[in-house]
Amino acid sequence: MQNDTTTLQRAVHIGWLGVVLALPATAIQAAEGPDRFRLEVEAAAGWQARNDVQIPNDASGTRFSIADTVGSGPVPAARVDFSWALNDRQELRFLVAPFGYEESGTLPGPVNFNGASFDAASPTEITYRFNSYRATWRYRVFEDEDWTVKLGVTGNIRQAEIALAQGGVSSSRTDVGFVPLLNVWAERRFAQRWRLVLDLDGLAAPQGRAFDIAGKVGYDLAPNLTLTAGLRMLDGGGDNDEVYNFARFYYGVASVIYRF
Repeated sequence: MQNDTTTLQRAVHIGWLGVVLALPATAIQAAEGPDRFRLEVEAAAGWQARNDVQIPNDASGTRFSIADTVGSGPVPAARVDFSWALNDRQELRFLVAPFGYEESGTLPGPVNFNGASFDAASPTEITYRFNSYRATWRYRVFEDEDWTVKLGVTGNIRQAEIALAQGGVSSSRTDVGFVPLLNVWAERRFAQRWRLVLDLDGLAAPQGRAFDIAGKVGYDLAPNLTLTAGLRMLDGGGDNDEVYNFARFYYGVASVIYRF
């Protein structure tokens, strides 16, 4: 599994290198027409089904559930997705997806977190933040009257923070890192003005995983304007010498898509 995952990650990196080298030539042949650009603005309400954390990830840290401490939600969220068709088959997608909350609750017991000690008798304020900034190159591999399927690679810069505060004691752990992902996008046009869309960014490795999966039903108000509604799941985390954190969120989402 380790060798297979390493090979997959290398393939993603090589794919990104090929994209960077090919962009100058591809941009010259950029697609023209009313659907060259696509802007989607999404609003969501999220519920956390799981959010387990231990920092540091050794005997000096306490593993506990943030979800059990502050509750499941709902938590508001939003994202902006912009796509640029480079030609008839290739496109770039840029995504900004900030997410976070500050809630208070009672810890299940004494917790040692990031070098500080917290008790279960006093309310604890918890900050959880996971912002995602992605760039995707994808290629249309299939299209007919009903279906369009695209495959690609995504570079994800994640900005994470977990902080606890209780009385005069506080501690915060922040992290910024790059994560390569694979992308799958599929659309099924099943009736006049109606479409079903699946969008997935994801990759798993022995050290952790990251998956962002959405399924939406869209209705075309006009040839260049679509409303969608559906569900999204965000699941992932990491397990290394310093940090253990795995979380899963379920969202109800709605969006507006404008093509120009």
